[in-house]
Amino acid sequence: MPFGLSLTTLLARVVVLLVAMPIHEWAHAWSAYELGDDTARLRGRLSLNPFVHLDIFGSLLILLTGFGWAKPVPVNPYRMRVQARKGMALSASAGPLSNLLVAVLCAVPFRLGLLNLGDLYVHSGLNLAQVLWLIAQISIGLALFNFLPFYPLDGEKVLAGVLPPHMGDQLLALRPYSPYVLVGLLFILPYLGFDVIGSLIWPVASVLERILFW
Repeated sequence: MPFGLSLTTLLARVVVLLVAMPIHEWAHAWSAYELGDDTARLRGRLSLNPFVHLDIFGSLLILLTGFGWAKPVPVNPYRMRVQARKGMALSASAGPLSNLLVAVLCAVPFRLGLLNLGDLYVHSGLNLAQVLWLIAQISIGLALFNFLPFYPLDGEKVLAGVLPPHMGDQLLALRPYSPYVLVGLLFILPYLGFDVIGSLIWPVASVLERILFW
């Protein structure tokens, strides 16, 4: 539901930038720490302080477009108490799952009847219902995007951890080429009229939004 770059939209993106994205990076750091790797903690990244996580360019994109990124959290899976790939998969999955948790929390006031879905269509002034809806929408989109199996996204690490070792090796061998594939899927194919990532993400996002809010 496009609300345009209104005060409501801008506020939602600021909350994502200063709350949801730091939670995402903190979740990576916390899960790695709980598994025995204190690399992120030693570098000051086991924190909810947004300013230790934010990337300047990624932050600007979040504010302008609703899509962006933060600085990756350093993780050393070989310091974990579990097998390295499984530990990396657990730490990697924590970030997107935290985004889904943010979306769930945004839906709670609607489920409790404190806010009404009809308020989404009111376009006068600052609208709390729209703010929460947009935060949830962006958070779901970020979670699903990060679960895509392309390096450097979290999904690649998750998939490498759950696949049989020989298949995980083949996936990791694609790392030098994966960013180029991702750029092609994000920018080149949509320009040619083929939005592959959108066709994968948005139907799932729509189902999740309905489950949470309806």
